[in-house]
Amino acid sequence: MAEQIEELNQTIQHLSDLIQSGQDNTFIDSFEALHEYEMAQAYAGLPEQFRSVAWRLLSDDILASVFDNLDVDEVDIVALLKEMPPRRGARILQEMYADNAADVLQEMPPRLVATYLSLMPKSEADEVRQLINYDEQTAGSLMSTEYLAVEENLHVDDVMHLVKKQALEAESISYVYVLDKQEHLMGVISLRDLLTHADDLPVINITNERIISVKAGDDQADVAQIVANYNFLSIPVTDDNNRLLGVITVDDIVDVIDEEAVEYYSGLAAVNVSQINDTPWHSAVKRIPWLIALLLLGMTTATLISSYDGLVRRASILAAFISLITGTAGNAGTQALALAVRRIAVGSDKNGLRDFFSEVIAGILVGIATGLSVFIVVALWKQNVVLGFAVGLAMTIAIIVANLAGYLIPVVIDKIGFDPAVASGPFITTLSDLTSVLIYFNVAQLFITHFIGG
Repeated sequence: MAEQIEELNQTIQHLSDLIQSGQDNTFIDSFEALHEYEMAQAYAGLPEQFRSVAWRLLSDDILASVFDNLDVDEVDIVALLKEMPPRRGARILQEMYADNAADVLQEMPPRLVATYLSLMPKSEADEVRQLINYDEQTAGSLMSTEYLAVEENLHVDDVMHLVKKQALEAESISYVYVLDKQEHLMGVISLRDLLTHADDLPVINITNERIISVKAGDDQADVAQIVANYNFLSIPVTDDNNRLLGVITVDDIVDVIDEEAVEYYSGLAAVNVSQINDTPWHSAVKRIPWLIALLLLGMTTATLISSYDGLVRRASILAAFISLITGTAGNAGTQALALAVRRIAVGSDKNGLRDFFSEVIAGILVGIATGLSVFIVVALWKQNVVLGFAVGLAMTIAIIVANLAGYLIPVVIDKIGFDPAVASGPFITTLSDLTSVLIYFNVAQLFITHFIGG
């Protein structure tokens, strides 16, 4: 990765030097020789004064490819587009794939959206406008309306001619979708099937009529899971009447998987991990609220510990194992949380009750194993079997409770309609500290006379 960053920086410097020295044709040739992803990164990385020259030199289709390959979550695409006159920006949006153009427009204020749409041809503007209306993180917001579709009464050679004709416009040509006259989706043909069958064969004879499709309102995570399960390169999106609305390609699915992973890790860490290039100020501002909230919750634990001052004074050895029990219980809770969030994200082969009992049994086994281990260590270390038993018992109960909390909290949050990732790892850890301290000192009280006697 470091080598790629270094190569990108060198490319940006080389392109900047070409612009600065007035070598326009060499700049165009060097820029267009890059991979599409590299073109996007290089363009975004150019200083603004050089970008103002670059967009004048580059053609609309090249700039459309640049903007198609920029990530709206990582680059301020709207600001890059606003560096050009609105009419030029509208031409670029027109050349982009409709789903990507819709993503860019969704980042703009309504007045700016209206400006660009008014400058685009009506058919392209209507297509993009329709995609903008779909809710975020749904299949409709991901789909592209540039796909290959043919009527069921054609032959293989007819379809091949259409494929060649439409290939430049389609976002993916891996599959050809077969429609009836009412545009109902009848089936799908792979490009391989077209290439390996006779030209005079009716396409309906090689059409796979077992269709796996999704609806426009389906959640993007569910769509990504289907594509991953079936190893599709694209998947059709249909309406309630099975009319083809668009397709979702695998590159969009990769983006969804990355987005879901970012949300997952952000939830576990209680910080937005997608913004890795924030300034120190912005990074601190995002972390402080959660840390303050966890600090206040942690103060509850500190207050609880202080209420057992008398017990600790009677048996000071108890203080040695507070962090051991709270830390281990917190780790167990975070493990259960990670598994629970993952089960919710991808689904489980078991029903909810079986998942619950499975987690209970796992928590008991982990608790017993950990408690037994700490019992042996403490009993040998302090030469006090009863102390070892008390610490081991407290550890066992604390881990079982933390394990259940780590499982149940995201499940309950999901049931009431919120994102289970908000049940963050630090929150579970802090909550486990509170419960494990309570368990530890209550167990210790039962054996206090043995500690004093030991």
